[in-house]
Amino acid sequence: MSTPLGSTSQFDDAYGRTTARFYDAAYAALPSLGADVSFYTDLARDLDGPVLELGCGTGRALLQVARTGLPCIGVDLSRPMLEVLERHNENAAVPADIRLVQGPMQDFDFGATRFQLIFSAFRAFQHLYTVEDQLACLRCVKRHLAPGGVLAFDVFAPRYSLMAEPEEPEAEDLRFSLDGEEVVRHARVSRDTAQQLLHVSMRYERWRDGVVVGNDTAEFDMRWFHHYELEHLLARAGFDDIAIYGDFDGTPVCPDCPAFVVVAA
Repeated sequence: MSTPLGSTSQFDDAYGRTTARFYDAAYAALPSLGADVSFYTDLARDLDGPVLELGCGTGRALLQVARTGLPCIGVDLSRPMLEVLERHNENAAVPADIRLVQGPMQDFDFGATRFQLIFSAFRAFQHLYTVEDQLACLRCVKRHLAPGGVLAFDVFAPRYSLMAEPEEPEAEDLRFSLDGEEVVRHARVSRDTAQQLLHVSMRYERWRDGVVVGNDTAEFDMRWFHHYELEHLLARAGFDDIAIYGDFDGTPVCPDCPAFVVVAA
């Protein structure tokens, strides 16, 4: 069972209430997704110590890491996402020993507990919109790392041809099945280039027997980052051993790389 970390009473989790319902089925339909889970799981095994995930969501990555036998804590601001994670774990043949905490990733305190690995999978760091929140998160991480401990996270690498477009009209981007229904996900995007913010609206159109039976919408923002901006943030937060890759296979950053994968100590 998860416990609250700090005040979450004013948080309106419209994103989490809708996204928690569809998240796992939607991303199971994307065969290209999954390299990140192997990357973080292998890193956890190599470091062989307590693990903390920030923005753990429904546990897509954290559950795999926890099944290695390492002690794990997961933090997420969304109560519905954590409830899905709890159900996944309870229904597992061998439930993992995970402590779940509801709270913000930029303001956490686990006292004297220190971690060999603190990670944030699938772009959760991009939900920190201001430099103040980004630095607050990184400084919290730095305080909670054990000697020799590592921070790892990933964000998408911006495609500048797309970033120059202020809007993308709603379009279908994914189809999947859930609870006897076919779900068609439609995405609409707008961009604030001055703030480096991407605003996304996802509409989940549910079909049963050829008839639309409902629509559910989730809206959220994501802050995009540049390569050297990430290096500067990490340096300001006290990290001095910083590596940034262009994908989870360790390839260098290049003009068309899909991600910035950060490993820092």
